[in-house]
Amino acid sequence: MSLKPQDVCILLKIVALGRVPWSYGPLAYELAMSASEVHAGVKRAMEAGLMRLDGGWGYPDAAALEEFLAHGVRYAYAPERGGLTRGIPTSYAAPPLDRLLGANGEPPPVWPDAEGEVRGYAFSPLYKSVPQAARRDPRLYELLALVDAIRGGDDLARSLALRELRMRLGVAPAQSEDGKNEVQPRPRAAAKMVKRGGNGKEGRVYRRRH
Repeated sequence: MSLKPQDVCILLKIVALGRVPWSYGPLAYELAMSASEVHAGVKRAMEAGLMRLDGGWGYPDAAALEEFLAHGVRYAYAPERGGLTRGIPTSYAAPPLDRLLGANGEPPPVWPDAEGEVRGYAFSPLYKSVPQAARRDPRLYELLALVDAIRGGDDLARSLALRELRMRLGVAPAQSEDGKNEVQPRPRAAAKMVKRGGNGKEGRVYRRRH
């Protein structure tokens, strides 16, 4: 048994659906895969201990999936990067991380796609059908983009992505040694200005940069 990248897509789609019954046909359509691909992927995920079936359908083991995404996916499915192309933003350039990190002035990572409206650097998706599946499901799009931030983002993007993924999986966030939740979005920088008062003493005024 060897877990394949499309199996992660299948698991994320089931997470996006919520804890509701699903069947192979509609799931395959939403993922732009064949029913046999989805069936095989679910079987591999079960054998890997990432989900269980009950009554013909099932839900991923949230703790096991979180552990794999946090510690394995970036090594098992490292992204390939390419030149400038048209595509769909991913990683830190897609929701929800784009709202937390903002633009950095550089071309964003994108999944190459003929229907994409953003020009950026090519970033290989987990599976060839990911752009089509993401267009069909905004929740899945967010999950896939978060996984891409883990696969190829910097330390801050990866840490924030893990926090967001844990929220969506319903897994308690990791804590640092001092007992505080790890990782906070980077605050906007504050410019320090020195202003002299009437008594000649220096007083500090902080003005937030926008």
